[in-house]
Amino acid sequence: MSFRKRNVGLSGTAKSDSDTTAATKDRTSLPGVRPSPIDGRPTTSTGTASLDSLLAGHSGLVLGSSLLIEESGTTDYAGALLRFYAAEGLLQGHHVHVIALPEQWGRALPGVVGDSEKKEKTSESAEKMKIAWRYESLGQFGASSYTRDTPLSRPTQRNPSGDNQAIPTLFCHTFDLTKRLVHPAAAKLDFLPLSGNPRESPFGPILARLNAAIAKSSSSTVHRIIIPSLLSPALYPSHSSNPQFVLQFFHSIRAILAAYRQQVTAVSSIPLSLYPRSSGLVRWVELLHDGVLELSPFPHSAEADIQPARGPGGTIEEQPQGLLQVHRVPVLQERGSGNATSENDWTFTLSRRKFTIKPFNLPPVEGDTEAQQASGSDLKAKKADVEF
Repeated sequence: MSFRKRNVGLSGTAKSDSDTTAATKDRTSLPGVRPSPIDGRPTTSTGTASLDSLLAGHSGLVLGSSLLIEESGTTDYAGALLRFYAAEGLLQGHHVHVIALPEQWGRALPGVVGDSEKKEKTSESAEKMKIAWRYESLGQFGASSYTRDTPLSRPTQRNPSGDNQAIPTLFCHTFDLTKRLVHPAAAKLDFLPLSGNPRESPFGPILARLNAAIAKSSSSTVHRIIIPSLLSPALYPSHSSNPQFVLQFFHSIRAILAAYRQQVTAVSSIPLSLYPRSSGLVRWVELLHDGVLELSPFPHSAEADIQPARGPGGTIEEQPQGLLQVHRVPVLQERGSGNATSENDWTFTLSRRKFTIKPFNLPPVEGDTEAQQASGSDLKAKKADVEF
């Protein structure tokens, strides 16, 4: 009669769990990559801190996922988000692949805000504060985890000299659209042109070059794929709008994301003025992306009618320039990993230095004096609580 111990776990399972944990730690130690606060998946920044906060609570774009940005009208707010995404990748040492754009686009990427400007901004805010410096430092430490100018301790860059000391890096930089980015010496930026042969898919050579570049790179290299203004006549040939070519292309992109789940992310944009969401082609393109956002800019007349609002400190906030709707966010497990946003409508504002996303709140009506007096009394109460 044989006997064996019960309640003993299998050694193979424990080993696989430890290997998975070690692989996750090695992946999140790369520059520009940190673990998700929800489930520990490696995430990277889109270059826009307020956009990172909307992506299912992961505070960034999870590696192996894709994002589609839709925009109506003749504006180019989606193009600014793509520039931030590309500039962030170059600063983090990632390999950036740009599709259907000329090389001049890479020279117009926004520059990083200098340390002197950050110090001036910090000194101005310090003069306005009327509390002790100890409490002020506590307030800065308790800020949101995806603040741009706060260096994070977890995403570190390995010291090339071989020492055990780690070099802390920023997860999300602050960019200035009026400046031009100075590309690092080891920057990897590729521009993949479309094929002009009308008898074949214009995306065929692009997929071949993408697969070759990712396969030849080391496992520690993170790749970013940028697909701007999808099917726009200014960039794409007329036969590229064939559904057979477009859907095959995005199926192949999803295959690349699945094969290199720990290395690749992709961000695309599409003009809704040319291809509305009611068309079947756009619906299929949305289904082939993990996240879908829609930008609806305000008309100039409506934007001028909106009165500037005041923040908690009495400072005048910038006027919103449009609405942002979150149609889908990356939910990366069958059990629903990731939290969907509670707000349905958001507003966005593009200034010289940042792209800000806030919940959509209507200001008080001009004739509603009670609401205006209530907001003014709340502001005075907050000031009275601070001053002592």
